[in-house]
Amino acid sequence: MALPETYPFITDPFFYLVTVPAVLLLGVSKSGFGAGFGSLAVPMMALAVSVPQAAAILMPVLFLMDVLGMAAFRKDFDLKLLKFLIPCGLVGVGVGAVLFRLLDARLVAGIVGVFTLLFLAQRLLFPPKADSPPPPRWLGAVLTATSGFTSFIAHAGGPPVNAYMIPLRLSPIRFTATMAFFFFVINLSKWIPYAWLGLLDWRNFATSLVLLPLAPIGVWVGVRLARRISQVLFYRFLYAGMFLTGLKLLWDAVY
Repeated sequence: MALPETYPFITDPFFYLVTVPAVLLLGVSKSGFGAGFGSLAVPMMALAVSVPQAAAILMPVLFLMDVLGMAAFRKDFDLKLLKFLIPCGLVGVGVGAVLFRLLDARLVAGIVGVFTLLFLAQRLLFPPKADSPPPPRWLGAVLTATSGFTSFIAHAGGPPVNAYMIPLRLSPIRFTATMAFFFFVINLSKWIPYAWLGLLDWRNFATSLVLLPLAPIGVWVGVRLARRISQVLFYRFLYAGMFLTGLKLLWDAVY
């Protein structure tokens, strides 16, 4: 394919009105602070463009954010946990790639939204005891595969894997670092399937370049907050992010 002389990036002001805060929010969530809020990025951008186009535009932005997040937390991740999470997540990505054209994005949004709100209701109404055992591995495998699937469909992989990770009661830094490396692998694995599905084109790529300078700003703000926040407050923000994400996804599915 011949390269165009100029990249015809999106120029609609409304697109940037909703996308700039979405990208900044995504960057902050990549640091672990307010994790869960990042799943709002695609639904917010979907106010101006289609869900597949929003997901494609975010691919280069996510790559830079993931690299910055790994650099910031390179000594803090849980390698044993990653060896379990990554293969399960890649299975979900594969399923998402195969079913992408068959699934309605609104249906996927609704499923993830309902699941997220049910998890939060269970955690708040029936809080676990301090000596409660961690979730079984089979449940972790299912939730992580679901995360890979919803990440492929709409970059909304946070809520399912958070449902497994939160009960493990990791420190904020360890939680954040592990998620940074997990989503780097998951997002990297989506490039070839996205190209195969025809989601990557010059217009979307040029628009990504316009948004790219926002990536380090969001990650920098989030990293500074994540290293200064208490564990109790960290998880409160996590719950808040998941609650708003669940409501937004459910709204998108219904309306």
